Order: sequence, then C-alpha cells, then structure tokens
Amino acid sequence: MFSGSDNHDWEAHNRQVVLEGTQILERTGQSLARSNQIAIETEQIGQEVISELGQQRESLLRTRDRLDDANTNLDNTKAILKRMGRNVIYNKVILISIILLEVLILILLVYNKFFKR
Repeated sequence: MFSGSDNHDWEAHNRQVVLEGTQILERTGQSLARSNQIAIETEQIGQEVISELGQQRESLLRTRDRLDDANTNLDNTKAILKRMGRNVIYNKVILISIILLEVLILILLVYNKFFKR
C-alpha cells in the first residue's frame, strides 16, 4: 500500500485541505453574518422611510384639503365680487338716470319761468 512517508504526506495534505475548508467556512459564516446584519439594518431603514413617507402623505393630504377649501373660498369671493361689480354698474345707471331726470326737470322749470309768460 502506502509507505510511511507517503501516508504522512497524504495525511498532511488532507489536514491542509480540511484547514483550508474550515477557514473558508469561517469566512463564509462571517460574510453571511455581515450580510444578515446589513439586511437587518436595511430593513430598519426601510421601515423608517415608510413611516416618514406615511407622515408626509398625511401632511400632503391635509395640505390638499386646505387648498381645496381655499379654492372654494376663492370661488365664493369671485362670485361676490362679480355681484358687487354688477351692483356698482346698476347704481351708476340709476345715479345717471336720476341726474338726467333732475337736469330735465331743471330745464323744464327754467323754460316755464322764462319762456312761458
């Protein structure tokens, strides 16, 4: 079979292979542990981001509601301003009509006083 020296070399080689395999397994285990830790940290960060995004969503929804209310108020204000504008025009027309009527009455009074005798 094997001589003593060959057997010893073969055992030394096997030990070396087993040692290298063990070191590789240890490095792989450490790498898996680091990867697992990174995954946990990433999940925590993701949960924090999701929570913050939820808060921002609520804030945006409240802002949108306030803007909708402001838009409704602006529409109401616009309608009121249009009515006020129409009322101003009506008042001017009435005022001009009254002035014209008074001028006509004045002309008639002057005509009656000076030209009808």
